[in-house]
Amino acid sequence: MQELNEEQKKAMKAFRKRLNANQLESDSVLTRNFLTGQREKVTAIQPPPGFGKAVWEELVALGYLKRDGGGFFEIVKR
Repeated sequence: MQELNEEQKKAMKAFRKRLNANQLESDSVLTRNFLTGQREKVTAIQPPPGFGKAVWEELVALGYLKRDGGGFFEIVKR
């Protein structure tokens, strides 16, 4: 894969940070069933603000993210 420029690196860092924050928020919900121990896995989010749509489209084209529909993106597993 192609090396990322600085703006793309910052965008990916912000994306991962927001994804982790959403996962922590999902884990902290008190209504889930603690007897089963099942957690919901957050896989796709809307990209954080502060970066243009072009940055996210470039990351999709480079293979770092993929579209999940409805403006949501997810990280591609390597």
